[in-house]
Amino acid sequence: MATKDATWAYRDRFDGPTGEGGFARTYFRRFADCIVSSVGVGTYLGDSTDAVDERYHEAIVGALEGGINVLDTAINYRNQRSERVVGRALADADVDREAVLVATKGGFVPFDGERPDDPGRYIREEYLDTGIVDPDDIAKGVHCIAPDYIDDQVDRSLSNLGVETIDLYYVHNPETQLEHRSREAVYDRLEATFTRLEERAAAGDLRHYGVATWQCFRVPPDHDQYLSLPEVIERARAASDAAGTTSTHFRAIQLPFNIHMADAFTVAAHEGPEGPQSTLRFAHEAGLSVFTSASIGQGQLASEGAIPDAVAAKLAGETPAQRALNFARSAPGVTCSLVGTSSPEHLEENLAAGTYTPMGADAFDATFE
Repeated sequence: MATKDATWAYRDRFDGPTGEGGFARTYFRRFADCIVSSVGVGTYLGDSTDAVDERYHEAIVGALEGGINVLDTAINYRNQRSERVVGRALADADVDREAVLVATKGGFVPFDGERPDDPGRYIREEYLDTGIVDPDDIAKGVHCIAPDYIDDQVDRSLSNLGVETIDLYYVHNPETQLEHRSREAVYDRLEATFTRLEERAAAGDLRHYGVATWQCFRVPPDHDQYLSLPEVIERARAASDAAGTTSTHFRAIQLPFNIHMADAFTVAAHEGPEGPQSTLRFAHEAGLSVFTSASIGQGQLASEGAIPDAVAAKLAGETPAQRALNFARSAPGVTCSLVGTSSPEHLEENLAAGTYTPMGADAFDATFE
């Protein structure tokens, strides 16, 4: 489990001009009582092969030993291979486990190592026939956030990662359920599952939890994929009361954010004390950490010309990928921006992005004028 003392010791090893990483000011940021790098390793992309596993392993070990202490994965990424390679790299790196924030997700039904010839049969035999999942709980044939199912997924993730405690566990893309049930029913399901996660936190199996989303927090309230962040927070508080925990362990959200997907900053979708607010502002004022996915648009912003010239001129970095990553890291309220890192070349570029100072608030705001 990531701890205050170990993460701060990690920061002292790498931060500042005399540190090993030479990182710029605000590279390390607070998460709960820990401190974490504002660049994190994502593990979504890549085929389910041993060769990709090896590249990820090398890159993750290098990241941990080079100044990145946030690892983000999910049980369904690359058919559980991403979780397993994160676990191996975590064990092999010359870094204290307690210095690393390990985040994973549950929601999409995962295959085991590779996509089976008959996915429907696999899901039926592995999850339905065993009673882990009720057929009515599955949306689009692949998604479930029922409490018993998430309970099972937490156990499998703990085993895949080889850890005793998951630092941050996300309910993965809950808006997928909106295609199967009403918005109020999804809130009810989230509350029930949050209650189970509160119980798992009390047992020491996870430290914090949250929701990782794609659309629901960055679309307007009349959108069919919308979920209210204030309502989700209220359901987490109710879950804490139901589980008998002293305070909620709901700590973070994850959502896409980049130059071309800036809705979390520009769309006032959530009702705050003084009227509608953007996701980033509401989350910040609610004390939530925000982790951004698609920070370089899954590679689309890594090519010359992908960033508008007027914006690129205001961003520090030698490469388009570094400038795109630094845009995401500059957004108010962002704790960490995740970027896929499956090769030593990508790792070197992503680490170097942290040596540049992000834009200040005024400069960031000016990019939208």
